[in-house]
Amino acid sequence: MIYAGFWRRFGAFWIDFIIMMPLMAIAYFGDEKIRLFQLYWFLPSLFINLFFCVYLVKRYGGTPGKLLLKMRIAMLDGAPVTFKAASLRYSVLFFLDVFSSLALVLSTINMTSELYFSLGYIQRSQKIVELAPSWYRWISILLQVWVWSEFVSMLFNKKRRAIHDFIAGTVVVHEKEPA
Repeated sequence: MIYAGFWRRFGAFWIDFIIMMPLMAIAYFGDEKIRLFQLYWFLPSLFINLFFCVYLVKRYGGTPGKLLLKMRIAMLDGAPVTFKAASLRYSVLFFLDVFSSLALVLSTINMTSELYFSLGYIQRSQKIVELAPSWYRWISILLQVWVWSEFVSMLFNKKRRAIHDFIAGTVVVHEKEPA
């Protein structure tokens, strides 16, 4: 197996980000028009992320970004990734996302429509964070630490495994060219 390097994986991350941008645009426009949009968007966004990060990984061996850059996620022995491994790979980020989103939903519930719509985007975002439960700060910090430690961990091991790869027993490898 030829292990995928840091820069290729980093590129796949950004391709996936670009692919998800239309959904981010929906969330942005929904937030602009409907005060409780994040409440309505909470479950659909979780299912979309599970589809993207668990189902596609299990079914096709990677997210679109990895597949476009000719990589696949495999078990340590090279076997196709299992559902359990795909779930474990995403588990930490999933729970951090759930709690982060939940905190922001609770904030918007506690705002009046008058206050919500009287603020511009930046001011509204600041107010939502201000009204978030006290534990939101810690979730936000943990989320940042998690994301950055994922990239850092890839730099310091020969197989370029991120922490989620160690948790799940997976590696990211170059896809074999068809014979």
